[in-house]
Amino acid sequence: MASLQDQLRGLVYSTEHGETCPDCRAPVAECTCAEQAEQARLAALDDIVRIRRETSGRKGKGVTTISGVPLAEKELKALAKALKQRCGTGGAVKEGVIEIQGDQREALKAELERRGYRVKLAGG
Repeated sequence: MASLQDQLRGLVYSTEHGETCPDCRAPVAECTCAEQAEQARLAALDDIVRIRRETSGRKGKGVTTISGVPLAEKELKALAKALKQRCGTGGAVKEGVIEIQGDQREALKAELERRGYRVKLAGG
């Protein structure tokens, strides 16, 4: 990671290339930082999908989170859409974690096992 001085002095825009990536200093069109981060996220997974119910930071509202799904971002969004339709609720994908509104652990576990994933219910 570059020092704070290097980050502040870095080139942000060039009339020759347009916007540049602050991490690799390459033009945004040629930047591969996002692809490398996605590959690193997928490599760190252990092929076990974990389902948990969380309420922290949500004003007491329960949310079912699904983490550890070994899919790329685009496929993860498609899976989230299918799971939301299956449960009939809303949700989102944030930083590789699928969030489904409400306590839907059992329905999601059954659906993910049907799709061939190894599933564990994590947390309480």
